[in-house]
Amino acid sequence: MGDTLTKVKITTAFEGKPDARSLKTYVANGGYTALKKALGMQPGQIIDEVKASGLRGRGGAGFPTGMKWGFVPKDDKGPKYLICNNDESEPGTFKDRYITECNPHMIIEGMIIAGFAIGANKGYIYTRYDFFEEIKWLEDAIREAYGAGFLGDNIQGSGFKFHLDHYAGAGAYICGEETGLLSSLEGKKGQPKVKPPFPAISGYLRRPTIVNNTETLASVPWIINNGAAAYKKMGTEKSAGTKLFCLSGRVKRPGVYELPLGYPIEKLINEDAGGMLPGYSIKACIPGGSSAPILTADELKGLTLDYEAIAAKGSMLGSGAIMIIDNTMSMVELLKVTVDFYHHESCGQCTPCREGTGWLANIMTGIAAGQGKKDDLQRMFEISRNMEGKTICALSDAAAMPTKSIVTKFGAEIAEFIERGKRA
Repeated sequence: MGDTLTKVKITTAFEGKPDARSLKTYVANGGYTALKKALGMQPGQIIDEVKASGLRGRGGAGFPTGMKWGFVPKDDKGPKYLICNNDESEPGTFKDRYITECNPHMIIEGMIIAGFAIGANKGYIYTRYDFFEEIKWLEDAIREAYGAGFLGDNIQGSGFKFHLDHYAGAGAYICGEETGLLSSLEGKKGQPKVKPPFPAISGYLRRPTIVNNTETLASVPWIINNGAAAYKKMGTEKSAGTKLFCLSGRVKRPGVYELPLGYPIEKLINEDAGGMLPGYSIKACIPGGSSAPILTADELKGLTLDYEAIAAKGSMLGSGAIMIIDNTMSMVELLKVTVDFYHHESCGQCTPCREGTGWLANIMTGIAAGQGKKDDLQRMFEISRNMEGKTICALSDAAAMPTKSIVTKFGAEIAEFIERGKRA
């Protein structure tokens, strides 16, 4: 068991520093020292170090990062690619945008190290088009890194070359899924692809490709500088290191918090965030972005913020977006907003998702308009059950899971609303 209470700034290390996004500030505070160290290591050593650290993907899936890097064929001498998934689109999530605001060079350094480890000489940062300021900061940082010799050919005299470009996506939620992102990057419609083959074998332009989340890559320089053991000391045995949590709702201090995994959620809400605003109390909580099953206020008691503890409650850590639902919020309105979002964002490729999200949205539109039927809740549950696990990507599941959990745990409130025939 690691330390789950002591706060260490890793991805938010430049939070609040003057001129935080500049190369000058980054280098003055130890930036790019991890890259110099990594270039003196063997690629396999870097992968082993990341494996030993216990770092897991911070985009939502929580897959071991070092293991993912290890899937890239070592004997393939052709082009390989590294993609930073900065297409942050999950409702309630704003952590990757915050990292970009704190210091984009941390992302770039992590990418160069990862590229060296997997044998990739080309990388892309894929960002939502409407992150206008963040795109400018990233592109400015890329230019600075080229100018200082951290990007390009023969980086720091090592013989390793890594070129990096920025790509602005069109804002489709589905492009946060790695194969949908790759389709978009190739200039095609952003639709997920059947796996296998996985991107590590056949990804961008059908070449070996690793897609990592922004927070994941930004964690890499610290691990290389301080060692896997130091990172592993933070968090729990199976959920190592720190994680960014996006806390929203009617708390006194909403925002981004970097905390060790295993941190008590009640401590975050009541101490770090100052508790609820006067007159409000916790009704429920969505612990991992809009796709995570909802938890009741009682289920938060004693809950810790790590993959295993939240899974044991029937939900998931996901992106780390903690949305507090207060006592004034309508579950009818919450569920309608949720299913409308997933219906709008479905790419339409798979029938269960295309039709299922449409049916859920239509039912909720009727309920909200005061035209609900007694069997609507059961219908929604059955539709959701038949959407899960039957599509190319997990968007269908992302719509089904919160629907099932809200219908199950707050069905009485929705049923009462239907009975009254009230308009939302």
